[in-house]
Amino acid sequence: MTTRNEQLMELRNKHVPQGVSLLNPAFITKASGAIMVDADGRELIDFAGGIGVNNVGHCHPKVVAAIKDQAEKFIHTCFHVAPYEAYIELAARLNELAPGNFDKMTMFANSGAEADENAIKIARYATKRPAVIAFEHGFHGRTLMTMSMTSKVKPYKLGFGPFAPEVYRMPSAYCYRCPYGLKHPECNAACADLIEEFFYLNVAAEQTAAIIVEPIQGEGGFITPPDEYFGKLHAICKKHGILLIIDEIQTGMGRTGKLFSIDHWGVEPDIITTAKSLAGGMPLSAITGRSDIMNLPHPGGLGGTYGGNPLSCRAALAVLEIFLEDGLLKRAEELGVKLRTRFDAMQEKFEIIGEVRGKGPMLALEMVRDRVTKEPAGDEVKKLTKLCYDKGLVILSCGSHYNVVRFLMPLVITDEQLERGLTILEESLHEVTK
Repeated sequence: MTTRNEQLMELRNKHVPQGVSLLNPAFITKASGAIMVDADGRELIDFAGGIGVNNVGHCHPKVVAAIKDQAEKFIHTCFHVAPYEAYIELAARLNELAPGNFDKMTMFANSGAEADENAIKIARYATKRPAVIAFEHGFHGRTLMTMSMTSKVKPYKLGFGPFAPEVYRMPSAYCYRCPYGLKHPECNAACADLIEEFFYLNVAAEQTAAIIVEPIQGEGGFITPPDEYFGKLHAICKKHGILLIIDEIQTGMGRTGKLFSIDHWGVEPDIITTAKSLAGGMPLSAITGRSDIMNLPHPGGLGGTYGGNPLSCRAALAVLEIFLEDGLLKRAEELGVKLRTRFDAMQEKFEIIGEVRGKGPMLALEMVRDRVTKEPAGDEVKKLTKLCYDKGLVILSCGSHYNVVRFLMPLVITDEQLERGLTILEESLHEVTK
């Protein structure tokens, strides 16, 4: 007799194209906090968080209440046609909270890809320059422009070209696998200084509108630059009149223990993009930047039918309240300390863990078959993911070789749920490495 999950999978395979991939075979019927329940009634501990969307947890009561209240009033008018207060209120809050001691403005879209795409449009309009510099291992989306900026070929770019022009890519600050063969801290983040050489060999600074970068590269493997990197990058942008766009799609909204992860480095970007956990599961993204830049495009040049939907804006206002008034940022810091302690101990125990990296509770384990050669252990991570799922824990892999395990559990996870999940992870690591 087939299970309900198996029945749904058969229907999925019949009616949904294979390009819309599935990472796990469980179809979810309900979820709360850090627990999901599948169609067969099985509970799963969620260490994936909808790929970084559920920082405040599944169905947070305040988010649900905000959505219900708004849905009973009106669901959609299109902000361009019949505007509403929630859009303006949320924009004002983000302008206040985003890093930067200058006037800011915010516009809304639906997804992270749309946010990055609009950020590039605004940067090109403001600078009258065509070129954009992105980084190896970076991920910015699946639209034409953001796919062009995304580094990983399979599965995101294979067969989908040609790509948007004037996108240039340089090595990222990947200290564990330094592309220049250097060692930190002796190198003094030379990878940032080498952007000046990049201007001679690849694209002139005078032709570059923006540099776009994730503070911690999400899909790329939670690659975390050294402390001096972003200060150098910011100074180079200022020197050449290039706009610095910080992509906080996955790192933002408390994921690293701060509302915006770039605050760890004290850098004030010209434009910052947020999405994922911004609205607690509702589709919403934001582009926040310097007013003198954001206000340049002509009326009608920016926007979209659904951007800043009232339900999503109300949900996002509830999310900000949860972080700033209910103490979730403090909980995120505490969670980060607990996770780092456990993962460091696991690294001592398991040779397969080559590096523990990230900030706060946004942490990852890079798995290698040999700590000297650093050969990626992609097959082992695939096995680990399956073992964890079989035991009731959902984890995600990432990295260009799929050999990194990333952790994006809801920040509201209880200590008991966290311990159960980490125990399953450690048991599964034992099985993979025995």
